[in-house]
Amino acid sequence: QVQLVESGGGLVQAGGSLRLSCAISGRTFNTFVTGWFRQAPGKEREIVAAITWGGGRTYYSDSEKGRFTISRDNAKNTVYLQMNSLKTEDTAVYYCAIDRSAFISTPITSYDYWGQGTQVTVSS
Repeated sequence: QVQLVESGGGLVQAGGSLRLSCAISGRTFNTFVTGWFRQAPGKEREIVAAITWGGGRTYYSDSEKGRFTISRDNAKNTVYLQMNSLKTEDTAVYYCAIDRSAFISTPITSYDYWGQGTQVTVSS
């Protein structure tokens, strides 16, 4: 099995920054994609960003481009999401997930393993 543990969430004022971490352990795969998703109250879970493990290709949803940066540290089996210029609408539970593919997919159904999530609250 694969375990994903998110950390780094919290309460921050609008305009501030947070860095989320996703620690991956357990069974490993030759190649996979790690995605960050978020789910706000009353809304569907949506993809925020994704990164391939080996090639370093990235994807960002339109609303996050220029504000969020996804990165990975292969030695630490950890994927990060640096979030800058946070807005109140970024408030959500943030999840990381793995898709056992070499190519980035955005549908939530493509992702097989999920963490428990970390709460991000942005105050005005």
